[in-house]
Amino acid sequence: MDNLFNIPVALKQLITANQAFHHRIVPVEKSEDKIVFKTDSENLHELEQELQVLFGYGLKLEQETSTTLQSYLSLNYRQTTTTETQELNFKNNFLQQLLQTAKDYGSSDIHLEPYEDRCRVRFRLDGKLKEQFSIASIEYPQIINQIKIQAGLDISQKRLSQDGRITVKSSNQDFDIRVSTLPTLHGEKIVLRILKRDAEEVSLTDLGFTKKELSLYLEGIKKPNGIVLISGPTGSGKTTTLYGTLKLLNQESTNILTIEDPIEYTLAGINQVQLKEDIGFDFPAALRTFLRQDPDIIMVGEIRDEKTATMAIKAALTGHLVLSTIHTNSAWSTVSRLIDMGIPPYLISSTLNTSVAQRLVRKLCDDCKQPAGIEKAILPPGFKVPSKMIQHFLPTGCPKCFHTGYRGRKAIYEIIPVTKSLEFLIKENEFQIDNFLKEKNLSTLKINAERMIIAGETSIEEVYSLLNSEH
Repeated sequence: MDNLFNIPVALKQLITANQAFHHRIVPVEKSEDKIVFKTDSENLHELEQELQVLFGYGLKLEQETSTTLQSYLSLNYRQTTTTETQELNFKNNFLQQLLQTAKDYGSSDIHLEPYEDRCRVRFRLDGKLKEQFSIASIEYPQIINQIKIQAGLDISQKRLSQDGRITVKSSNQDFDIRVSTLPTLHGEKIVLRILKRDAEEVSLTDLGFTKKELSLYLEGIKKPNGIVLISGPTGSGKTTTLYGTLKLLNQESTNILTIEDPIEYTLAGINQVQLKEDIGFDFPAALRTFLRQDPDIIMVGEIRDEKTATMAIKAALTGHLVLSTIHTNSAWSTVSRLIDMGIPPYLISSTLNTSVAQRLVRKLCDDCKQPAGIEKAILPPGFKVPSKMIQHFLPTGCPKCFHTGYRGRKAIYEIIPVTKSLEFLIKENEFQIDNFLKEKNLSTLKINAERMIIAGETSIEEVYSLLNSEH
């Protein structure tokens, strides 16, 4: 949430988060020979001497109240749990430190973007991009080459996109980075996706299922054969849900095979395979091989086309449980998507156990959210306000949520079990299932979004697109 306490990126990156919180300082101005810091320290002279040694640069300290300084610190810097010093120096192992800083901040993606006069670095924090650093254009190519070398990419190839992977080892933990390059007008843009290596901490009970939804989902995945599909946009937590499922199903007596692109988690006891389309090892090829590996459960990273869908159906028909993801807007539209791919409705009805849709929603900060009355102007056109929705809460921003108004995220789900009556509707190409949903008392994404607003867990703005949906 932008406000008076925002510091320009060029100033913010003069010091690290550890330095800012340790010395209680924030840079607010810089000239050719001097940096101006705000501080709430009572001993300005002693602090000035210490900083002079630390930075080797002329500086001036301005006294500020502790409350105001804390607002500056919370909005512009994130305090990390690591005790390592993180000096972001462009000439000294910048990449390693950038990756570690992003990991400590809880960032999921890092964007390095070149423009005509500068290059910026943005972190995706709680689903939203925020600029963290600015890099001089003259230094950007060197950093790009560092990344491409570590990811095993061709540094001489600047006209085509490339994909690679980096393994980062630190004193705290190891993690993997998926690297994607893209040629743009002013140079190569790079996106680094931070991948969690260990799925041991992932649990279905902690993801956001209600008791009824979890019960319905467990019924679908505990069947010995069939397909369970999870839909949602990129970054909605589908892979995390799948790994929580695999962790639950992972038994010594069960042979589990996965084909992924990329492998985002590792889980002991599961045979994980990396997709390699450049040599012809795609999802259909992997599935054909899997069926000769005596599997009990197969996880396919994504159903992208008719070939993959057909092989998944074949695996389910021959007595295997298949878990996968698909890009659709709702749980029910998964059926029409499969039909569009060329899968006959009778095969879908006989193999699909459960269809799931999910979204990740930012949760309001409990320390600063503010109640407000319901106004039609802030709601989608035609939205019928539930009787229980007598107020909503607004994100305000405070030091505990880094002045964003939000703290953490929660998954919301839409789960449709394929019952006998629903099998009949699928075979008959009947796609109006409102009566079925009401009869079974099944909650849609829209209903769950409304519940979060009523409970004060999230804002109308955060789930606006879900409120605008038909169901």
